[in-house]
Amino acid sequence: MTISSSTIHRRTASPSVRRQIGYSAWGFLTAGVLDTPDGARAYRRAVIDALQDAGNEIVLLQADRDRWEADVDLDDRYRFAAGLPELDAVVFEWRWPLPGRNTIDCGTPGHTCDLHRQQELIEHYTTGLATPTVIWDMDRRLPADDPLRARANVRVGEYALRPTPGAITLACPVPDTLLDHADPYRLAAAQRPIPLVYVGNQYGRDDAFDRFFAPAAAQVTHRVAGKWTDTGPWPHVNFTGRCRFNEVADIHRGALATVLLLPERYRTVGHQTSRLFEAVTQGCLPLTPADTVAADRFTPPELHVRDGGEVVEKLHWLQSIAGTPAHQDLIRACLRLLEPYRLSTQIAVLLDTLHALGAPVRRSR
Repeated sequence: MTISSSTIHRRTASPSVRRQIGYSAWGFLTAGVLDTPDGARAYRRAVIDALQDAGNEIVLLQADRDRWEADVDLDDRYRFAAGLPELDAVVFEWRWPLPGRNTIDCGTPGHTCDLHRQQELIEHYTTGLATPTVIWDMDRRLPADDPLRARANVRVGEYALRPTPGAITLACPVPDTLLDHADPYRLAAAQRPIPLVYVGNQYGRDDAFDRFFAPAAAQVTHRVAGKWTDTGPWPHVNFTGRCRFNEVADIHRGALATVLLLPERYRTVGHQTSRLFEAVTQGCLPLTPADTVAADRFTPPELHVRDGGEVVEKLHWLQSIAGTPAHQDLIRACLRLLEPYRLSTQIAVLLDTLHALGAPVRRSR
């Protein structure tokens, strides 16, 4: 299914650019709009910029949602293509069936064409031309037995530190600028009037929320910002609804701690999302369920918790050391643990993977 050129902005590429990487992502490069679960906004634009800075031209293959939904013109920086341009490699932020949205007929109210477009791209490039392809399965939605995994021209990348057999770890990338500008002294000195927050959507997190966050919320001032549609079991929790993307940093900056709530398919393989670095780089300490696989590779043991009672105990302790050198040291330790997940490091993994698949990509300036 080809998306009409009337709904995608296109810009002519320079004929001198030979190494072209197609990038398929259903999301925004800017803050976008409120009513969307697009967490990859936290790093997607930095990923695209880093790939281009390495000397490649990036061709964005899905709809220009910044233009058509958020009225933001990115014409001077990025190229969008509605058709099937000549490419040296393709990277997919993997999409999956969402009944009532991308599985219904084109033109039906509520339809999004991300899945149809992805299938067209897979059929043309990955299976038709055997183009070197990386599937970045950021949500762990590609079945373990999907035939694409067995193709010689395909590698699957996952955030997981224990990825699916045959896949590689391509971790959630932390923008270098966030790490470079995070100062433990300044972050520890900030006023943090809210002891506990969570910024994120409900999807698959009920058990973790019930075990860790909800009991603590009954005892401390808190806030939950995000799309939570079934809140009946927790009438005492302060759910404030979705916040704008550019409000996320402010919420974390005003909070002492958060809890890293993960669906089971993430927790059991050491898969962390942008919620980790969004909190840490603003000095909001991430209390981490101790049974999270590879928990010690994300946060120091002092921040590990086994239940809601321990969440409360840790919050009281953090309140007692707020603003002190001990607080600074905790923030510094969390920042240090983010270093392996720097965006520049993950981009190197991505480009090396494409190169190993035979793509003539540029891996440095």
